[in-house]
Amino acid sequence: MTDKITVLYCRLSQDDMIDSESNSITNQKAILKQYAEDNGFSNPIFYVDDGVSGTTWERSGFKAMLADIESGKVGTVITKDLSRLGRDYLKTGELIEIVFPDYDVCYITVNENVDTAKSENELMEFKNIFNDWYARDCSKKIRTP
Repeated sequence: MTDKITVLYCRLSQDDMIDSESNSITNQKAILKQYAEDNGFSNPIFYVDDGVSGTTWERSGFKAMLADIESGKVGTVITKDLSRLGRDYLKTGELIEIVFPDYDVCYITVNENVDTAKSENELMEFKNIFNDWYARDCSKKIRTP
């Protein structure tokens, strides 16, 4: 049994609130908690950024999570989907492909079946690009009169 924590990371931006109730922090927490319990992940801890865009990395919950990763406290990070971690495909890819492995952290998404402990993540990069494009498109729509 490990003493490392399992991060259950939730994020919701103001723009995401228009999508549907399924993207709420409350529902993300329920989905992540159930997944962790069903799959035997120990020491689950929530890190939450409510009302913060995934295009910025200036998020208090994200920063706290990253600090704990860098101090060796984290074994696994679980999000509902890739877009909850971030919408900048380069930075999100760097986290998943470089930072997390450097600290021996596994990354899992519940809805998209990403699990970096397994090697079946071929579409992950494309999903990250689409998440980035979505954020850029929303930004353009908001700025256009």
